[in-house]
Amino acid sequence: MNILLVDDHTLFAASLSAALEEYDEIQHFISAQDAENLEEPILKNRIDIVLMDINLGKDSGSDGLEAAALLHTRLPDIKIVILTGYDLPVYRYEAKKNGLRGFLNKSIRPEALVKVLSDVYNGKTCFPAENVSAVPEELTAAEKKILSLLCSGKKRRDIAAELFISERTLSNHIQHIFEKLDVSSTVEAVTKAIQAGYIPPVM
Repeated sequence: MNILLVDDHTLFAASLSAALEEYDEIQHFISAQDAENLEEPILKNRIDIVLMDINLGKDSGSDGLEAAALLHTRLPDIKIVILTGYDLPVYRYEAKKNGLRGFLNKSIRPEALVKVLSDVYNGKTCFPAENVSAVPEELTAAEKKILSLLCSGKKRRDIAAELFISERTLSNHIQHIFEKLDVSSTVEAVTKAIQAGYIPPVM
């Protein structure tokens, strides 16, 4: 298998490269620090599987999930697996929804990783077993934005002004968020949103 790792942490990339050297299943391993212009190295090196981190650093134009979804539309034959430390239900849900082939935590042991890569190479998918109820009902882009602004500590009237909506409309959005997350307060909503991954991790 030919593998491409997309991860902005060079030390992790070097460590993974060294760990995979002893496995005959891995014929070629290369890495990239961001998701820009991946198509050329993928085609040039005949990459079979792309391992994509979610958080690609502040200098990246998009997160790994967005980049993976876009790459999947451009190169649908390339198998993409998320390899990340941000193992949250909403991220796993998004990865599966966007047609990716797996979702792995970076704590995985090398031999287990090679087993998963072999399975994915042979057409299987690999997503952690989870209770469906652990994944809240999907929020809209507007609701995620409101959650992010609430998390920043802004007052409702300021959020409404920033979004060019009335405070009544904002209150309706917030109520819908409460219903989807099954909470009854802003503090609970923000807490659950962070746990579920709706609010991006703070670096």
